[in-house]
Amino acid sequence: MPGVAMSGRVLTVEDLRVTLPVPAGTLHAVQGVSFHVDRGETLCIVGESGCGKTLTALAVMDLLPSRARRTAARLELEGQSLAGAGERAIADIRGNRMAMIFQEPMTSLNPAYTIGNQLEEALLRHRRVGRKQARERALYLLDRVGIPSAARRLNQYPHQLSGGLRQRVMIAMALMCGPALILADEPTTALDVTIQAQILHLLAELQREFAMGLVLITHDLGIVARIATRVAVMYAGQVVETGTAQAIFSAPAHPYTRGLLACIPVPGKTRRGDRLGTIPGMVPSLIGEMRGCRFAGRCPYVAGACRESEVPLETGLETGGEQDHLVRCIRHAEIAGLAAPSEAVVS
Repeated sequence: MPGVAMSGRVLTVEDLRVTLPVPAGTLHAVQGVSFHVDRGETLCIVGESGCGKTLTALAVMDLLPSRARRTAARLELEGQSLAGAGERAIADIRGNRMAMIFQEPMTSLNPAYTIGNQLEEALLRHRRVGRKQARERALYLLDRVGIPSAARRLNQYPHQLSGGLRQRVMIAMALMCGPALILADEPTTALDVTIQAQILHLLAELQREFAMGLVLITHDLGIVARIATRVAVMYAGQVVETGTAQAIFSAPAHPYTRGLLACIPVPGKTRRGDRLGTIPGMVPSLIGEMRGCRFAGRCPYVAGACRESEVPLETGLETGGEQDHLVRCIRHAEIAGLAAPSEAVVS
C-alpha cells in the first residue's frame, strides 16, 4: 500500500478531564490534560501505574466506564469535534479513523470467532466492500505484520496463536480501515523482551508506511527512547512535563521526570550491585479537591509556595529547553543546574 502524505494535525486534546464517583467522593482521574498528535508522529505518554495514562486514551476513544464523566475544552480528530459527538457518530469513527491496540490481546480478541472473522468485521462495518475484498485486506495485513502462513491463520482461533502473534493480529485489526490515529496501550507489556523489540520495530515501520499518528502509552522509558517523537510525562492525573524526546531525555525539567530517569540503569556506567535510583513516598489520593503541586509530598526540592496554589504547565525556556518544552514546576529554573536530587537543599 502506498504511503500517505505526512502532514496535518490528527488529534487535538485541550483541558481533558475525567471524573468518577466513588464511595469516598469524586475521583479526579484525569485533570486538565492537553496534547496534540500530527501525522507520522509518535507521542509517548509515560508515568507510573495509576497516573491516568489509560483513562486518557479511553477518554479519547469514548470507551470510559458508564459512570465516568468526560469534559474537554477541545477534543478533535482531524478537525472534527469528538467532545459533542453522539454515540452513533463515535461508533462510525472508532475502528475507522481511529483505533486502539489494547494491552492484553487475549482479552480483546473474541475466543468464539476466527481471526479472519474478527479482522473482516471492521472493514465490513465501515467500508462498502464485499467479504472477498475484506478477506484480501485481512490477508495482506497479516502478512504485512509478519505473521507466517497468513492464509492458514485466518481460519484459526485466538487460543491457537502465541501471545506475540495475537498482538500482531491486534495491530493488523487496528490497520484494517487505514486509520489516521492509533492509540496503543502498553502493547508489549505481556510479551518477552525479544518479542517486545519486534513489536516496537513493527509499529515504527508501519507508522512510517501509513503516516499515522501514534499515541503509545507505556511506563518503560527504554521504549520511549527508541520510538518517541514527543513525550508527555503524567503524574497523578496531570501532564507534568512535555516536549520532544530529545529535550526530555537531555534536559529533564520536572523533578518527577528527573526521578524516573534516575531509576534507569545506564549501560557502561551502572555496575552490577549498584543501588538504582528510587522515588520515595506514595502517589497522593485523587479523591476530592487538591491544592498545589501533586508531586510536593515526594519532591526533594519542595518549597512552601509549591503547596499553596495550582501550578501551571509553562514553557521551560529558562532551562535551555525548546518553545514546546513545557513543565509544571515553579522551581524548574532553579533546579535545572543540579546534577541529582540528592544534591538539592530541601526547603
